[in-house]
Amino acid sequence: MHDTLPYLNKMNFPVITRKELNTVQINIGLKCNQQCVHCHVNSSPKRTEMMSPETVESVKEFLVKNNIQTLDITGGAPELHSEFKNLVLFAKKNNIHVIDRCNLTILSEPGMNDLAQFLAINEVEIVASLPCYLEKNVDAQRGKGVFERSIAGLQQLNSFGYGKPESNLILNLVYNPQGPVLPPSQEELEITYKKELSNQYNIEFNQLFTLCNMPIQRFGSTLVSKNELNNYMNLLKNSFRKDNLENVMCRHLISIDWQGNVYDCDFNQMLGLNMRDSKKQVHVSELTNTGVKKESIAVRDHCYGCTAGQGSSCSGALV
Repeated sequence: MHDTLPYLNKMNFPVITRKELNTVQINIGLKCNQQCVHCHVNSSPKRTEMMSPETVESVKEFLVKNNIQTLDITGGAPELHSEFKNLVLFAKKNNIHVIDRCNLTILSEPGMNDLAQFLAINEVEIVASLPCYLEKNVDAQRGKGVFERSIAGLQQLNSFGYGKPESNLILNLVYNPQGPVLPPSQEELEITYKKELSNQYNIEFNQLFTLCNMPIQRFGSTLVSKNELNNYMNLLKNSFRKDNLENVMCRHLISIDWQGNVYDCDFNQMLGLNMRDSKKQVHVSELTNTGVKKESIAVRDHCYGCTAGQGSSCSGALV
């Protein structure tokens, strides 16, 4: 697989600094029950990296001492980690909102029969990837049979109240393009998603998030192999909107990898781009009592992916 980091320092992305930290995103492990071609984490069923119990405890300590409002748990499939449920229960006990980045098919894996109910009881917000409402497109990107299992997962979540207008159980879906193009209008695509999923499968959800494909890991490597990276990077830079800089996720978020190392965002984590552009990795245990407000954020040209067009973040479009 091609390393794209050497290609990502030609366009001089603007300098930005962190504001008040309110969200901690943790990549709790790289093992996943799927292997998607667009995955910027490079997860698969063959990966074995998992956050240790000691690192989980360090994360807990950081959350409490820094008055973190939201814990965003991702992977891999985060639910495969043995400490996933204990971490959710800890956060709930300490009034920390939890987001689970769920791939939906995990709900039908062996041993996961009670997962949907557990998430509902603990009012975990679910952000679920569904790159299209058409079976052919989803299976092409994520593997044969994934769409059918994803629909079953959504129906299961709906049965517990997720995505219902009268419920406080939040279910958001995530769309990302199939190739080197910008996402369409989030607002317009959400209308289409809701119509198609309701009419065809009687599925309800709250919001659709549109994400830009980042030129890193599998997707970036594919662009390099096809000699399409330069064209895609030019598209991102030419679509840059300065007002998106105010709302990029890294200004209120830090990302922690399975080893406990801290980064400015999940994408920097996958590039191995350390906080403060330091040559030395920073561990979460080192930051527990110091904080990170007003620190400079490490940037490279992939950051144009978050600021192009309508913008892109873990919560979808920025404008």
